[in-house]
Amino acid sequence: MTQPTDIRRDGPRPTCLDAFSCQGGAGMGYHRAGFEVTGVDKDAQPRYPLGFHQGEAIAFILTFGAGFGFIHTSPPCQHDSDCQRLRGNAHPDLIGPTRDALNATGRPWVMENVRGAAGKLRNPVMLCGAMFGLATYRHRYFETGGGFALPQLPHPEHTVPQAKMGRPVPPGWYGQYVGNFSGVQQARDVLGVPWMNRDGIRECVPPAYTAWIGTHALAALRPMAVAA
Repeated sequence: MTQPTDIRRDGPRPTCLDAFSCQGGAGMGYHRAGFEVTGVDKDAQPRYPLGFHQGEAIAFILTFGAGFGFIHTSPPCQHDSDCQRLRGNAHPDLIGPTRDALNATGRPWVMENVRGAAGKLRNPVMLCGAMFGLATYRHRYFETGGGFALPQLPHPEHTVPQAKMGRPVPPGWYGQYVGNFSGVQQARDVLGVPWMNRDGIRECVPPAYTAWIGTHALAALRPMAVAA
């Protein structure tokens, strides 16, 4: 599935490539920040709410990445011990190859991953749902490059109890929407992803995180555009 066929577009919005896009949590945040977003994923993603191209993400970055204003990547985390391992299958570690591809583009970029992979990221910034008023903690880690950097936000104390992984969420508690979790509609509401199903929700980056990153990316791109 490819939509649209014109990968590189001109227009009033700066362009963002959302690589390893899954169902588009990260991409929607950049869209809300003001980017024109194109997602790419090796699997068809009929729920992806923005422009989408089905293809291998690293190859796509190497071929087309330099044509985008900003690049976001979320390489799969199954290789890392803290992430879900699916039936003992082997999974490649794509963090290093993704970084190499990003650096080859010469564009500003972000690479996101989960806690189990944080040690492989270089000086990552950690974002938590409590920083954005979400009723979940969902820590995610973001390495930056290509001349782009992010500040580390203060991390609020986790004062609200959190339900166990995938379990129903008691009133007044925060949810952990991982695995075969209960409460898909509740998770959609909490994370701000009404178009997603359970498969997309369990691994998604909340759009609130990337909307915040996107505002910083837009500010960084303005002087680059003037210099060009």
